[in-house]
Order: sequence, then C-alpha cells, then structure tokens
Amino acid sequence: MRALMSLVAGLWLAAAAAPVAAQTPPDNDTCLMCHLDPAATRANGTSVAVAPDHFGESVHGIFSCVDCHEDLAATEEWPHAESLARVSCQTCHDESVSNFEKSVHFALRERATGRAGATCVDCHGTHDIKPSSDPSSRTYVLNLPQTCGTCHSHQQIPGPGGEVFEHFQDSVHGRGLSRSGLTVSANCSSCHGAHDVRAPEDPESRVHRSQIAGTCATCHQGIDQVYEESVHGRTVAGGNLGAAVCSDCHTSHEILRSETEAWRLDAVRECGTCHVDKIGTYRDTYHGKVTALGFTRIATCADCHGSHDILPASNPQSMISSTRLVSTCQSCHPGANENFVKYDPHADKHDPERSPALYWSARFMQLLLAGVFLFFGAHTLLWFPRSLAERRAHRRAGAASGDRTPPAEE
Repeated sequence: MRALMSLVAGLWLAAAAAPVAAQTPPDNDTCLMCHLDPAATRANGTSVAVAPDHFGESVHGIFSCVDCHEDLAATEEWPHAESLARVSCQTCHDESVSNFEKSVHFALRERATGRAGATCVDCHGTHDIKPSSDPSSRTYVLNLPQTCGTCHSHQQIPGPGGEVFEHFQDSVHGRGLSRSGLTVSANCSSCHGAHDVRAPEDPESRVHRSQIAGTCATCHQGIDQVYEESVHGRTVAGGNLGAAVCSDCHTSHEILRSETEAWRLDAVRECGTCHVDKIGTYRDTYHGKVTALGFTRIATCADCHGSHDILPASNPQSMISSTRLVSTCQSCHPGANENFVKYDPHADKHDPERSPALYWSARFMQLLLAGVFLFFGAHTLLWFPRSLAERRAHRRAGAASGDRTPPAEE
C-alpha cells in the first residue's frame, strides 16, 4: 500500500511540475468564421467585415490576424470582446512610426484641437494595404493627392486654407499627375514628406522658409544654384527669412506655368507685396499702365531684373547694371542705345532727388489745377449775386409792361 501511495504521489508531483501546453492562437480561418460576413458590424454600426481576397493581395497577406491583433492570440473568450487594443504598427515599422510621432498629424492627435490628425490607416488603409509602388495603392504617386484630399479639401476644412486639394489639382504639378500621368511630377509627399510631415513654421519642415529652395531643388535642379547667388537667396541664407523664396512668387499649391499670361500679370503683383514703393512707380509708367489693362507683351519686373538670378544693380552681372542695361532694353527695343537707357522706369514724382524734373512738373500741374479751380470757383461765386439781381430786374420790367413771359435762362 505504501509503495502504491508513493507511486501516486510521484505521478502527481510530475504532473504538477510539467509545463502547461501553450494555447494555440486562432488562425485566419477561425477569424473569418465571423468576419467573412459582410453584415458583421460593431455595436455602433461600423463594419468589421474582412474581404479575404483583399487581405490576401495586400502587403500583409502573408501574416495572420493575430500578428497585428496581438491581444487575441491568448484569448479564451469567443466571440472576443468588441473593444480591442489598438494595433501598433511600430512593432514592424519602428522608423516610420518614430518619424510620424514628430509630424503635425501626430501633434493634432495629441492636442485638443477639435481636429483629429491622420493615422496610419487613414493614408494606407487597413486590411487592403498595398506597397506604394502598386498602382492600386492609396499612396501610389498618382493616387496620393486624392488620399491627402480626403482631409485637405474644402469639404473637410471649409474656409481659407481648406481648398488645398482643389488648388493643387489645377496647378502645373496636379495637372501633370492627373491629366498627363507624369509620375515624375511633384506630389504631396515630394514637398511635405511622408511620415514626418511637419508644420510650415517648424524649422525642420521641408516647407519652412529656410528649406523651401532646397525642397524645390530636388526636382528643379540647377535653379537652386542660381537662386542661392541672387539677392533673395543671399538674404535668406543670411538669416532674413522675409526675403522672397520660391513659394512667394510661384505660390505653394496653385503653381502655374510661368509662360501663361495669368502668371506673368500676377507676378507683378507678387513683387509689389515686398517692393511697395517700386510697384507704385512702375504702375505710373507706360509699362505699368499696359499691364494693368491685362496685356503681357510689355516689360514686367522679370524682363528687366531677371527671375531666379536677380542681382543688385551694383553687381556687373545684374541685368540692370550699367554694363548690361543696353542689352537688357534691346531685348524688347532693338534700337536701344546709351541715350535710350537714360529713361527711368521707376521715376518717382514724389522724390525730388531721384526725379527732380518730374517732381517739379507734377508740383506745377498740381498748382495749375488748384489755381484753375480757385479762379473759376471765385468767378462763379462772384457772378451768382449779380445773376440773381439781373433776373429780378428782368421780372420787374416784364411785370410793368404786362409781359408774363418768363425770362430766358442765362
């Protein structure tokens, strides 16, 4: 009996010491027993159905459901609880998520702004995620503007600043993508980045004023080198971010071809936002009057000063330097000579030092005009009492003679 009890005790101790067999996590077929039903929804009515073919064709099709939904791997409750732990993409995509946590989208989610910033699934999808190289992917170069437009459109963000998608679609970049299928054309991520999209005021942002020239140079190579040597580029490099950068002249999302009449006319106004005194004197000239009427076959700012290569007049390489001014004017006026270029395209009638002849001529005309109004105003005032007296005398004379005919108007 004692031997039998010892045997039983040994078996019990062995069983107690033996490791418990790990529970087998559910496979995809088990999950699809419920999630295959198109009518499967949460309590709030949102669908939880999963299309097996879409998931199978996705970039995650080689994984099982519990690889992402990790809290279901050891659950013993079926059907499982409706509220599950949020899927963490960082498990596999650590670098991308780390960059995302520096973005303006993540910041919106962290702040009580009333607007929810985009998450991974907003841009990539859920069970149908495709690689960005796949033409059916939400992040494919031709599809990306539409993906970003789901949030950055007038419908989602009413008012100024909410028409980003609509403006981009009409731009030279947007037309290149949507109408010409040019995959080399700039899209949203080309300028803003992908996971690390930052606010424009962030110095690390690709669209911060200090970074814009370099961002545009990723496509427009060569122009950045010319711009860096210009008066604008040197000023920005010196720390003055008030100087013109690419987006000041070309705008950001509404970029047009520089050959169009609309752009050429608008460029004059854009220059005037910084050079207020110069736009005023330009508008007073023949060139300015004609462009104000909507004609572009006349000299504008860029025709004389250049575009990306604007230099101060003291620089011999400047288009308006004394050594190049004749050739600059000859681009429109073939007969221009040294005498011709004495014309001042920014003559200022308010500046006696720059334009003394114009200044005094303007003052003379002002005095002449004021004198004419004063003289004839005084003449009218002095003539008015006499006119009344003459009319009364005429009436009295008519009454005495019995003539009832009213006096003729004088």
